Amino acid sequence: MIGVYDSGVGGLSVWKELRALMPGEDFTYFSDSAFCPYGPKDPSFIIERADEIARTLIARGAEIIVVACNTATAAAISHLRASFDIPFIGMEPAIKPAALHSESGVVGVLATAGTLKGRLYLNTLARVAADVTVIEQVGTGLVEAVESGDFDSPQVVALLHKYIDPMIEAGADHIVLGCTHYPFLSKAIARIAGEGVTIVNPAPAVARHACDVLSRLRPVRLSGSGTTTFLSSGSTAPLHRLASCL
Repeated sequence: MIGVYDSGVGGLSVWKELRALMPGEDFTYFSDSAFCPYGPKDPSFIIERADEIARTLIARGAEIIVVACNTATAAAISHLRASFDIPFIGMEPAIKPAALHSESGVVGVLATAGTLKGRLYLNTLARVAADVTVIEQVGTGLVEAVESGDFDSPQVVALLHKYIDPMIEAGADHIVLGCTHYPFLSKAIARIAGEGVTIVNPAPAVARHACDVLSRLRPVRLSGSGTTTFLSSGSTAPLHRLASCL
């Protein structure tokens, strides 16, 4: 079984890509909705939650765990890899492809505060983004909107304009989605950004990496019809509502 977890429903954007790539595999998805959002929380708390969730998923038979949360990856991936004997796949900040393919030399990053302060993001930024201008924006309120199933209300669109318009005005031709909740807002983001702006979602690349890691352990079930079990530290209703649409 492949374990997947996030602070809430956002990681379903990654689970969707995993399931499409490995349809015969069984998944257990854990939403830590009782403590969502993670973005403003202390890293030590996120590590505690990561440890408990990992133990839960491993007890249920997880062979690998995908940390489908940028903030949790930033805070806890090193702890998880040092503490458990199974592979952990985290969310890689997608700055590199955006920087490499940008023609304007300006890239926008929409992320949580925890991700933007994380060592993984900062290291990646220093390594690959020296030749581009990066405009960072914390997406305050967007995780809560997605959790409630609100993807394009006037309130959400107004928030997105507030965050995206300065990037476009500065000449950004790529916008990196630095939170797994944000792909659910990609249609609205694309409308606001306009033609010629690439929205970078790292989920497909993370799914391919997870498939590669699993293939080193055993043959991957690339056909068939696997199952998904949904768990939550809070209500599972948002999970089932959104998963049924994917």
